[in-house]
Amino acid sequence: MQTNESSQDSEIKHVIRSLCMMNNRFMNFMLDDNKEAAQVFLRIILGDDKIKVKNVRIQSFIQNIYGHSSQLDILAQDSKGRYFNVEVQRSDEGAPARRARFYSSILDTHFLQPGKLYEELPDTYVIFITENDVLHDNLPLYNIRRRIDENAKCFEDGSHIIYVNSQRRDDTALGKLMQDLYCTEPKNLHYHEFSERMEFLKYSKEGEAKMTDVIEEYAARKAEAAAKAVEAKMTDVIEEYAAKKAEAVAKEAAKKTAQARNVELAKDLLSEGESIERTVRLSKLSEAEVRELASKLSA
Repeated sequence: MQTNESSQDSEIKHVIRSLCMMNNRFMNFMLDDNKEAAQVFLRIILGDDKIKVKNVRIQSFIQNIYGHSSQLDILAQDSKGRYFNVEVQRSDEGAPARRARFYSSILDTHFLQPGKLYEELPDTYVIFITENDVLHDNLPLYNIRRRIDENAKCFEDGSHIIYVNSQRRDDTALGKLMQDLYCTEPKNLHYHEFSERMEFLKYSKEGEAKMTDVIEEYAARKAEAAAKAVEAKMTDVIEEYAAKKAEAVAKEAAKKTAQARNVELAKDLLSEGESIERTVRLSKLSEAEVRELASKLSA
């Protein structure tokens, strides 16, 4: 028993040590209430070293009573009242343009309070950090703004969407930030604002316990989901079998009903003096069946 527990603890430690910030769960823990780390992210991505993060929180659930609600990975606010939503997307399917548009709109509806003027709507930034270059132009950064087609001027409505291509890991400040996203060892990080938190989460008893709870909870959810998937699959198999069985029973019942009608027709034909051959043809019974019926009627 102790050997199994020791083996499980060792496995969990190995998982914790292998995590990097491109794992969005680990990124959440790295930035949760960590204003300094969030500030580094935003300053480098936006190219603005004057950004001062006032607060940062993870897994912010925004309720939309009129439609689809959302849970934002990381939501930060700076001293100017601007809001920044940072999402880590390892799957290309997780970062479509219309998802970015939706996140931008849901921030707007959430942060414009009743009775406030439209001019008081805060600037919002939706930042997708993607594992692959989902926009396919081999750029490190894609700043997306609304624009007036006729004169190519920006339409300054305060909404910003940014895609960060994490494949561009060069020696620029942004490239080093992207390197840090894939780094698993605190001592190898370029930015010290990340190293202290990573050291705590991976190597302190308190941090390790925190991460272990998360990993076990996640594993339990995955196991439950897998069990439900198996159950659903078994349900589908059983229902398919039941449907086939019901179809077979229905066919058998129809066959028996048809046979009974044919027997009655044959009896009527024989009673009226029809020949064996004609009765076989009209009733669709076999000759043996018709002769047996004829012998019973004449007995």
